[in-house]
Amino acid sequence: MPTAIEFNNISKQYRLGLVSTRTLSHDLNRWWQTSVLHKEDPYLKIGSVNDRSSKADSEYVWALKDIDFKVEQGDVVGIIGRNGAGKSTLLKLLSRVTGPTTGTIKARGRIGSLLEVGTGFHSEMTGRENIYMNGAILGMTKQEISRKLDEIVDFSGCERYIDTPVKRYSSGMMVRLGFAVAAHLDPEILVVDEVLAVGDAEFQKKAIGKMQDVSRGEGRTVLFVSHNMASVNTLCQHCVILKNGSIEFFGNTEQAIELYRQSNSPYNETEIDLDSSERQIKPIYISSFRMTDGSKNKVEFHLEDRIHFVFTVKSQRKASFTLRIAIFDINNNRVLAFDSSDVGKIFSVGENTCTEIRSMMMESLNIKPGRYSVNISIRQGEILLDHIVGAKVIEIAESDFYGGGRFQLKDMAICLKKHEWIVE
Repeated sequence: MPTAIEFNNISKQYRLGLVSTRTLSHDLNRWWQTSVLHKEDPYLKIGSVNDRSSKADSEYVWALKDIDFKVEQGDVVGIIGRNGAGKSTLLKLLSRVTGPTTGTIKARGRIGSLLEVGTGFHSEMTGRENIYMNGAILGMTKQEISRKLDEIVDFSGCERYIDTPVKRYSSGMMVRLGFAVAAHLDPEILVVDEVLAVGDAEFQKKAIGKMQDVSRGEGRTVLFVSHNMASVNTLCQHCVILKNGSIEFFGNTEQAIELYRQSNSPYNETEIDLDSSERQIKPIYISSFRMTDGSKNKVEFHLEDRIHFVFTVKSQRKASFTLRIAIFDINNNRVLAFDSSDVGKIFSVGENTCTEIRSMMMESLNIKPGRYSVNISIRQGEILLDHIVGAKVIEIAESDFYGGGRFQLKDMAICLKKHEWIVE
């Protein structure tokens, strides 16, 4: 397949604390060094890494640094990373909203962009007028836009307000119309930032379906930024992880999501202190939680391993309560949930007591191999007394679950069940 987008050594530098990136003195110094003395731009030698959580050690910051990758025509590439990693900056460079400090971008074909709510819309113009204006910007004729108009309006679901100025649209309506315009006016490259999160669930599903049609059916290229890992996993064939303005990984989407989850999980390096002084002020709380196979504590289990979930509960008063365990996959989808109230089990503690409860035992979880997060909570009726997100990370290892010599089960359904085939 031909290359649709090519980023060659792209970097973007900003000067902190100023509306402009430069001052007159800096411009003169840059001109003198580069044009008269024919030396390298002095301001490209300085600048700190784009880490939003740390104090700046330079007035210059690299929002992006040495970005190199190619996107094939018809490919759907997800771009993921923490807030401030450079995702939106990368899309703005591709959409020519701003220019790179160094490097070049080659894009073959028209680019349709939806970078933020109301991108490319004039607030005083109606929805219909904005559709024609956006089409004209993309180089389409009035007749071409008119042929697509009914389809765009129908997809957006804004027919009643199509002749109303868009300044009176809600943010959700603006996104609906903006995406419909970007996706239907035949751009060879569709660039979508995380604005789809503003839309409702029905529209998000509709939009993802349209992007799949655009890429697979029509052979157009899509760059998709999102924090919704389920959407990225469904839509994208390849994925880029940005970290502090640099590429940390570029490759298979499933591998990228797994790496991103691991590197951004607060539970990988330091286990949560459930009995910290901050938590001890709660009248009743879970002070420890562990998983065992009946003999020793573990975080990695095979598919058929017996598993015990063991809680320790501390209380400053007499109380009765129920316990809940929820297991989530890497896309934050809830896979399994167990509540002691479902089986009529209610626990009790006395005043100023510490009670260990072997709350639940299972012969096996029977979920496909992978990494999962375990959330736990304690309730008194409908009142949530304590809730810990990511109390543990549990790893289900590969094994020959079915006894047929097949160990690789990652493409199977989430839940596995022993079964038998009979030839009659």
